[in-house]
Amino acid sequence: MELNIDFFKIDQKRKPAKGKILISEPYLGDQFFERSVIYLVEHNEKGSVGYVLNKPTKLIVDEVIDDFPSFRSQLSLGGPVSPNTLHYIHTLGSLLPECEEIQKGLYWGGNFEELKFLIKRQAVNIDQIRFFIGYSGWSVGQLERELTENSWLVGELENSMILKNFDEELWKKTLQNFDHKYKLWANFPENPGMN
Repeated sequence: MELNIDFFKIDQKRKPAKGKILISEPYLGDQFFERSVIYLVEHNEKGSVGYVLNKPTKLIVDEVIDDFPSFRSQLSLGGPVSPNTLHYIHTLGSLLPECEEIQKGLYWGGNFEELKFLIKRQAVNIDQIRFFIGYSGWSVGQLERELTENSWLVGELENSMILKNFDEELWKKTLQNFDHKYKLWANFPENPGMN
């Protein structure tokens, strides 16, 4: 009996949008995006921008950025684009001018000098902000093309998971929220030849 199952064909129930996540298929042939979860902060007619949530580093923001106040927040690799730039998502809202709301209660960017001032005044705690080195970016139509190639599953995460989850196991944990075959992805070996 032949089964009519294609484990790597993604049936997209959600469309990419600001505030959604992208979960890579198990064998995405890209060293940086392999088994990654990306949070989209922008998706429009100009393209898409996001940050990889499950690529933590051992670096601390105040050790890497000159003239940054003492703040023991761990950095994550946001993506391969502009790896010498710092980015942040947070819950500060109107406390931080020039930030952009991504979804209810979660914001992107904002005035960097004001952020340093707020940190010096201890008006920001580590649970309210997350820092990234570099970002993930797609030009117009590029992400849609990758979706038709079954590279990404579109999903959602709660704000708390986006802000404080530095767990490299996030990819597997996120797949547990989906049904049938996507749950099975979480148990696929990283190297099927070694199984």
